[in-house]
Amino acid sequence: MSSFGDLMAGPPPTHLPEDPAAPALAAGEAPVDVVRRHPASPFAWAALAEQARDAEADDVTVYAYARVGYHRSLDMLRRNGWKGHGPVPWEHEPNRGFLRCLAMLAAAARAIGETAEWERCSEFLRDSSPAAYDALLG
Repeated sequence: MSSFGDLMAGPPPTHLPEDPAAPALAAGEAPVDVVRRHPASPFAWAALAEQARDAEADDVTVYAYARVGYHRSLDMLRRNGWKGHGPVPWEHEPNRGFLRCLAMLAAAARAIGETAEWERCSEFLRDSSPAAYDALLG
């Protein structure tokens, strides 16, 4: 039998499995090549979006890469028990691909003038992981 406190606790944190693209990216492989081998990888899409941003690519390109990674992340989160809300801790390394995609999507939305998307995504990031918000947008 659950106590009232248990009902107020909210959903448990989601911990994604290891991302198969992470070792290749850590070894310095080009994000575009890693995306081709691992198109479902949030880490690969986050790296591609960050690389585009760092190369001062068009903000729409950064937005597009981040949006693909965000949607791939949502698929992965759902497959791992996430119900549309709840913590996705930054401290759990495999969650960082999703959190980076979400932060990149928020920043790129702001850059292209999509204020409502910026607000929604930055709030979603803060709600998912205050530590990720501080590290990536704070």
